[in-house]
Amino acid sequence: MNAQRSEKLTFALLLAATIIVVLPVLVIIGIVIKNGVGAITWEFISTAPRDGMRAGGILPAIVGTFCLMIGAMLFAVPLGVFSAIYLNEYAGDNLLTRLIRLAIINLAGVPSVVYGLFGLGVFVMFFKFGTSILAGAMTLSIMNLPVIITASREALSNVPQSFREVSLSLGATRWQTIRHVVLPNALPGILTGIILEVGRAGGETAPILFTVAAFSLPFLPHSVFDQCMALPTHLYAISTQVPNIGLDVRYATAMVLLAVVLIVNFFSIMLRMRLRRRRQW
Repeated sequence: MNAQRSEKLTFALLLAATIIVVLPVLVIIGIVIKNGVGAITWEFISTAPRDGMRAGGILPAIVGTFCLMIGAMLFAVPLGVFSAIYLNEYAGDNLLTRLIRLAIINLAGVPSVVYGLFGLGVFVMFFKFGTSILAGAMTLSIMNLPVIITASREALSNVPQSFREVSLSLGATRWQTIRHVVLPNALPGILTGIILEVGRAGGETAPILFTVAAFSLPFLPHSVFDQCMALPTHLYAISTQVPNIGLDVRYATAMVLLAVVLIVNFFSIMLRMRLRRRRQW
């Protein structure tokens, strides 16, 4: 009886904790939708801003956000996954690798504004990329690397060691074992880290404020060396620096930003679930 009561109490506490976490998020999303849905029109989604952003739409900001998210992932995912493979499959357990792992974990907690200043000094000024999509995407990729490396390492280490031993005993090289056995089974876990960082890259303001974001642009970017608008900085600008903008427009911009992040996460989660169903263990 005591064990049953303890189990019921634990279940109740876990359920209460879940509700405490989820309920505020649902309330925030509800408020944003309620106040912003009235301003969502085709013109708002498909046109550029006009009249000092008091009229028109947010198309350049939507396109710029997707460009930065895709660019950040193009840099961060290969580098992060290859780093995780080296640390987990090749590097030995010694003082140097332990220090590297500790540094990676600590880098995940660095404030985003620090990454913004780093991107400004390194990519914008030192490499002379200027305030551009390239500089912004690389800054976001550096910010995303610690979580991608950590999540990828955990996913790789969760693949049973027996899988590697069987593959090696059949004559496969270490790289063939990693490529054909370890990575396919670790992909769902790797995608978890990527999903987390895609959402973060789409919603960050400080790093792109220093490296790429333009206050207002009536056109779409044509190359990676162009500036672009982005939804987070656009929302910040119309909320703090542009007077006489309706509250519904601000909420509508926030609603579009939420929708962009949720849509990207949705497709990523669907891909992860499909890969997980194929896993045999």
